[in-house]
This record gives sequence, C-alpha cells and structure tokens, in this order.
Amino acid sequence: MTVNFADIERAHQRIAHLINRTPLLNSPRLDAIAGRRLWLKAEPLQVTGSFKFRGACSAISALSSGALDRGIIAYSSGNHAQGIALAAKLFKTRATIVMPHDAPANKVVNTRAYGADVVHYKRGLESREDIGADLARRHGLTLVKPYDDPAVIAGQGTVGLELSEQMAERKLSVSAILCCCGGGGLSAGIATAMAATNPGVTLYTAEPEGFDDTARSLSLGERVANETEQGSICDAIVTPTPGEITFPILKALAGGGFAVSDDQTLRAMRYAFDTLKLVIEPGGAVALAAALFAENLPSSDDLIVIVSGGNVDEAMFAKALTIS
Repeated sequence: MTVNFADIERAHQRIAHLINRTPLLNSPRLDAIAGRRLWLKAEPLQVTGSFKFRGACSAISALSSGALDRGIIAYSSGNHAQGIALAAKLFKTRATIVMPHDAPANKVVNTRAYGADVVHYKRGLESREDIGADLARRHGLTLVKPYDDPAVIAGQGTVGLELSEQMAERKLSVSAILCCCGGGGLSAGIATAMAATNPGVTLYTAEPEGFDDTARSLSLGERVANETEQGSICDAIVTPTPGEITFPILKALAGGGFAVSDDQTLRAMRYAFDTLKLVIEPGGAVALAAALFAENLPSSDDLIVIVSGGNVDEAMFAKALTIS
C-alpha cells in the first residue's frame, strides 16, 4: 500500500469544509536567530490543535455507513486521539481511544470532552497495537491507526497541498522543508504532495535525540527501532519505529533527518511564543528547533518549518518560557 497525490486531492475534497487552512508565518526576529528566513506552517492553529485532525477526518470520512454504525477505535498519546474523537463526533459515530497512562492530562481531558471513551495502557509495558486490535476484533470496531493508514497519510498530505498553494502565492523559492516526525504520516504525506507539485523541494525529518528512529532508518536504508518509548518531553512523536507504509515513502522521497535535544526544543517553543505568539507543544517544536540549532542544514536562504501541534500542558509551557 502507498499513497499518491490523487489520494491527497480526494482527501482534501472530503475534508476541506472541516479543516483550517493554516497560515504560513514569518518573523524577522526569528529569521535573525536562525540566520535565514523561516516560514512556519502553523498547525497548532488547526482544529483540535494539531495536524492530526486532518488524517482523522480523512480516514473516518472514507468509511462505509456500516463501519460508522459499529464505531471507531484508535490508539494515541493525545493528538490523534483528539482528532479521532472530534471527527467521530462530526460523522456521528462512537470512538474508543487507547491512551498511555502517562499521556498529558490536558490531552486526556480534551479527548473525553470531544465524546470519546478512553482506555489506558502502561507505556513501555503493554502494546497499544495489541490492545487496539483486540478491542476492534471483540466489538467490531474499525481501527484507525495514527500514521500507518493510507487514508490518514492522505489527510496529512493536505498540509503539503496547502503549502504548494501558499508557496506560489508568496512566490517563495524554497528547496527544503523541515518536518516534525513520529511514525511518519505527516512527513510522508507532505513529501508525496511536494513530489507532485514542487519536485525541487526536499523534506527532512526532525525528531528528539534518542528517539530518532526515522533519521537512523533513512541513514541505514531500513527500519530500525528506538530502545525505549520513555524519557522524552516530546510525547506526541515518540514511536517505536517508522511505519511499514510511511517508511518506504520517506526512503524514496526524504532527504534525511535531524535530532534535537530537549533543551533546544524548549528554547524553540520560547522563541516561537516570543516572536509570533505561537504556542507549540514539544513534539510540535522539534522541526523549529532543528531549523534554529541543528548543524549541516540544507543550504537554502528560505526554509519551511512544519510546526505540527500546540497541545502543551501549562507546566511544560511555563518551563519553556523560563528557559534561558
């Protein structure tokens, strides 16, 4: 299974009336820090606070009436959970979400507020995939995976479709995109859209240090796993290994990956708020951290940075604002 640009266009036709066309933001002050022009695609301003709503709407909108009647199940640390919960509500179906025991409290609260049932599991000790598959089998639910689902990837690819339009509107000469990466659904979707609309633009992934399975996999040419799923502040993008569907797309289209420290991520969050008044969660800020602090960046006067989510809890955001 794979995804092509026609799939992204069809997904956009199904969900355009539900999603926000998020802005492409620039700050001269942020440019001065980065030493080049940065254009931030602001997905914290997406419905539910992250790009995940796109993929959730795409997948659920493509289901049959019978599947909608039976209900949806998903597993997520929070952003896919919230996207699925609201999309299920909009399409008048029921959602059950399998979430880790240490998911940020605000994400759990928001998921329930959108109407979903939450089932917790012990991250690192239990398999969310096994729990989700078992519940789907026992109750006849349709499993919507967070990234390894063609309809989800196509939905995330609408970010790239919008980007191609915004680049043309601003007459931008851009050769590189930095994108936050967990399982790879967003990166694979954007890379697919760019390959069709702007083949001279290369996507690079950004991940937390110690959880850079995609960067290492791209370097080696095969999927490798992280040693653990615990220990990063970037809960939204910590995954065991790149997706079975997403990785071949990235292997064919992506230019490599970068890893950033927690300190760099927190500083990027602070800079985004200081310069653009944009609230970003840690997992959504790693691409900006890479644009600001990584070495051996693409040699381009302009970089597009995908800021993927803004669902940060108050304590973490306060920590970011006080970091020097």
